[in-house]
Amino acid sequence: MKKWALVAVLGFLAGCTSLPDGIDPVSGFEADRYLGTWYEIARLDHSFERGLSNVSAEYRRNDDGSLAVINRGYNAESGEWEQADGRAVFVEDESTGHLKVSFFGPFYASYVVFELDDEDYSYAYVTGYDRDYLWFLSRTPEVSDEALQAFRARARAEGFDLDELIVVDQQRKE
Repeated sequence: MKKWALVAVLGFLAGCTSLPDGIDPVSGFEADRYLGTWYEIARLDHSFERGLSNVSAEYRRNDDGSLAVINRGYNAESGEWEQADGRAVFVEDESTGHLKVSFFGPFYASYVVFELDDEDYSYAYVTGYDRDYLWFLSRTPEVSDEALQAFRARARAEGFDLDELIVVDQQRKE
């Protein structure tokens, strides 16, 4: 019985780093171009970012080749900035936009870049291991209405339910 429980747990953990059915990560991904600051333009609601505005993510290269991930957002309820530090590693190779990210020790979750402005790396669409996770990231804290509509159209075409999509307020200055 213990053996089956272990298999089930390992299967669940492996599933958290898998790809959503029908979603392919970008190819030709260049990690060094992805480094730097990204602003969260829109996201699906989930508990670990609930109530946060002015959300950004910074990516840096660690000495071991992994990526440092620093997520930051403002919690209006507490009146404080919150920060989560994590580590990302590539699931396949560095030319595929499929990483696994950990903010909690040995537990990883999928980070799948499925759309990327390959000319300037100015925007990215990201999901997790299933369609409950979705982010629109940009190098600027604001984007045009056309860019937001293009994101919504692509997300709908990929089967995401946008009923709880949050357009992130990026107006607060430090």
